[in-house]
Amino acid sequence: MTLYIHLTTQEREMIFLYHSFGFSFRRIGRLIKRSPLTVMREIKRHSTKIKPYSPSLAQKSYHKNKQKCGRKRVLDTSPLKETVCKLFLEDQWSPEQIANRIKMEKYATISCNAIYRSIYRGLLNKGFTTDSRGACRKLRLKRLEDGRGKFNDAPTIHEHPLEAENRKTLGHWEADTVIGVKGSACLVTLVDRKSRFLLTSKAALSVSNVIINLFSELPLGKRRTITPDRRSEFALYQKFSEATNINCYFSDSQAP
Repeated sequence: MTLYIHLTTQEREMIFLYHSFGFSFRRIGRLIKRSPLTVMREIKRHSTKIKPYSPSLAQKSYHKNKQKCGRKRVLDTSPLKETVCKLFLEDQWSPEQIANRIKMEKYATISCNAIYRSIYRGLLNKGFTTDSRGACRKLRLKRLEDGRGKFNDAPTIHEHPLEAENRKTLGHWEADTVIGVKGSACLVTLVDRKSRFLLTSKAALSVSNVIINLFSELPLGKRRTITPDRRSEFALYQKFSEATNINCYFSDSQAP
């Protein structure tokens, strides 16, 4: 596949000059080393019967269109932004709940993934909720980029109790982290495997302390096991495991 290179300001000025001389598209293309079709489309796109081709206006139009390229950010200018902010920040709804409610009301549509992307970019940056309810997020947002930790002697998911695997008992949690907007903090998420109940909290320094604080509010019967991955932010797993009386099991080292 050939990479297309957009016309430069100098090329547009040459097209204007040669076109004013009455040169054909083929001749102009040969002189500026461009396809005749490129020249033809450029002139027809930026001129009319009463308005001649202008290289400066063509260049401005190019920059304006370039700014519109890329993935559209749904909540940047959407009238849904106020509704989503209220439900997420004040009412502490999960993105899945918000998306389903808006869909049910039938006045607009938005995916939970779009809401998660907005959270990650800081569009809903008044703060993270500490008690959001609902289903587990389906979008795996960008994680901390400080590599995987080493847990050679840590229990693995192969030692998981059967009740944790079949999701028939409450209290078996999956742990994850999401990088903060400026990279200085992260969001810790804990999801119950059976109910999909979600606990979240913002962590500036110690992920272990955040996990301890989140689990301290739950009865023992609701905190049985926790399964994080082998990332360095969970390196002090023994600390929160002992403090919360919860067994910790790690995924295989090759697993994502």
